[in-house]
Amino acid sequence: MINILFVIPNLGHGGAEKVLVNLLKHLDRKKFNASVFCLYDEGVNKTELPNDISYSSFFKRSFKGSGYLLKIFSPEFLYRHMIKQQYDIVVSYLEGQTARIVSGCTNPNCKLVSWIHVEQHSAKNAARMFRSVKEMRKCYSSFDHIACVSKFVKHDFITICPEIDKSKIDVLYNTIESDLILDLSKKKLDICFDKSKINLCGIGTLKKSKGFDRLIRIHKRLKDDGYPIHTYLLGEGPEEKAIRKMIDEYHLNDSVTLLGYQINPYKYIKNSDIFVCCSYAEGFSTAATEALILGTAVCTVEVSGMKEMLGNSEYGLITENNEKALYQGVKKILDDRSLFECYRNQAAVRGKMFSTEKTVKAVEDMLLAL
Repeated sequence: MINILFVIPNLGHGGAEKVLVNLLKHLDRKKFNASVFCLYDEGVNKTELPNDISYSSFFKRSFKGSGYLLKIFSPEFLYRHMIKQQYDIVVSYLEGQTARIVSGCTNPNCKLVSWIHVEQHSAKNAARMFRSVKEMRKCYSSFDHIACVSKFVKHDFITICPEIDKSKIDVLYNTIESDLILDLSKKKLDICFDKSKINLCGIGTLKKSKGFDRLIRIHKRLKDDGYPIHTYLLGEGPEEKAIRKMIDEYHLNDSVTLLGYQINPYKYIKNSDIFVCCSYAEGFSTAATEALILGTAVCTVEVSGMKEMLGNSEYGLITENNEKALYQGVKKILDDRSLFECYRNQAAVRGKMFSTEKTVKAVEDMLLAL
């Protein structure tokens, strides 16, 4: 039995937090005894943790300046004071803050793994939670394995840390509970989707990097063009007030609905005609993967992982990452019924690639090989 600890800042409503819980639900209990340690004891995904997973935390909640405070102390000091027990494997399930802490493990018999979920573009960005770029590279070099969620993220990470042995870096796709997603998508809606409308949906934390302001402007333009559309946004976050203000200013309250964070977003995705990803950056979009599993047509800007997921626009339409191109992409699908039906059918085909069984086995094989 391998004792393994997963370290993550919190179990909030982000994609990585959800994916970790998915993985823990299906990890082989005969091979792994898993525990979770959070820096901050908060997040909606806490309630989704399996009962047999040991859970602990350090701070009661996140607070302003915590990143700066933690940088005062060395990784070794933080690890020693936060993580008391001995493990065979310790995993930092997010880049940055927890990677720095986990790198402070001094037990020579413990294997260290770091998960990289997003493209970071530059060494300066990657080092924000470290004292310097030099310290960031030193910390990541101490890991026995680096797991990236897409080929794009892997290439980005190698560019930032070229000195790390490339044989230690691989790609492991996110664990999605495909069967559960399909079951939950059949649940009754608590709102009425007007099937005479073209229903678009976007999902994610309402923050600037998700680009939902672009989707609101695209919605307005399509509505002005005469398309009978309704857009649903699922998520909450710091940009909610700004998005509501945009909706008011554009007089879109009758055709844009903010649904907030939903424990079961799948019934809304299933009843939407097109899932739209308007993000400036992604790692490997959990929401887009879920849309494929549910057979919902996907239109997305080009961000990390989309070409791996959708091919050369074979399984969904990929546009350049700008507002004009995304508008033209959505319009193209709306104007061509046969293309819309093709992407719906192709989504269901591609969704089978991300079965729970396949993604969990890949993670287990990596951990067993350490």
